[in-house]
Amino acid sequence: MFRQGSQTRFWLIAFILIGAALWLLKPMLLPFLIGMAVAYFLNPVVDTLTHKGVARWLGALLVLSGFALVITLLLLLIAPLLEGQIGELIKAVPDYIEKIRQHIIPWFENWLTRFSPDDVEKIRDAAGQYAGDAAGLAGNAIRNVITSGFALIDVLALLIITPVVAFYMMRDWPAVTRAIDELIPRRHYDVVRAELAEIDASLSGFVRGQALVCLALGAIYSIGLSIAGVPYGAAIGVTAGFLSFIPYVGTIFAWVISLILAFVQFGTVGRIGGVVAVLLVGHIMESYVLTPRLVGKRVGLHPVWILFALIAGGQLMGFAGVIIAVPLAAVLGVLTRFALRQYRQSAIYDEPPPANTP
Repeated sequence: MFRQGSQTRFWLIAFILIGAALWLLKPMLLPFLIGMAVAYFLNPVVDTLTHKGVARWLGALLVLSGFALVITLLLLLIAPLLEGQIGELIKAVPDYIEKIRQHIIPWFENWLTRFSPDDVEKIRDAAGQYAGDAAGLAGNAIRNVITSGFALIDVLALLIITPVVAFYMMRDWPAVTRAIDELIPRRHYDVVRAELAEIDASLSGFVRGQALVCLALGAIYSIGLSIAGVPYGAAIGVTAGFLSFIPYVGTIFAWVISLILAFVQFGTVGRIGGVVAVLLVGHIMESYVLTPRLVGKRVGLHPVWILFALIAGGQLMGFAGVIIAVPLAAVLGVLTRFALRQYRQSAIYDEPPPANTP
């Protein structure tokens, strides 16, 4: 029924319509996307229970209930500690800025002795003004994120719609995958199935593996920094672990914030060295133990590509865009590798030169 050109137009129009629908519906997509993400994350456990003879609806209910219980317990244990530490940190930001200035200004004064007195005074005034403005902006930004962050998300919708979506997705997962399988063009069935399997392996390997890496790093940083005496060590560790889902961001956050607080609080090489040791342990564990074992090289998603996808998704669609960024990155990565394989097998790449070419 469809020729090659009409098939291309059909799929191009379909992708455009899907993208337009996502763009128009982005204000209401968040609970549905989170529900589907939870279902995708937990579905292997439901499959295991089903293979052992448990009814699929019951397995989905048990797994979802267990997941909700674990999340609730974690929130009850961690939320009060984080709330107190983050609130104290926000209040302490101006004091820490002032302490940093007191440490740095004497060094600058020694360096500025080569300038004239008038130039030194101008530089000092400008530096003091910019530092005060930066402190105020940073404090306001952190306060706005914490106080109004949940205003951006309909908490009631998340609490009600997300579990419902996750339950029905896990219960009906075989039917959903079977319906998608029936939509695959029969002519290209084997190729599409192979690419979908590669997408699933890449996506599941990254999401599930990186989630475990985040939990492990959050525990390492929280416990280690608290033992090292870093103020607000638990809050820094949990935040760094959460941000570790984005390559490099969690590690950079842990190093920068921890060293600044340690420098201001301690000022001695020995105590700062203890903080550096904790950070090095976390970095070594992430780079040489956790990521290779839990994520592995088979994922095929370069950290820079993931970072770009997350930033682009957040810029285009907000938090909903962040959720779909990694799946889209996995799809585009697999399709790009497929296109490159097709190109290398084509006459364009391997066409011999004309016989009369010198």
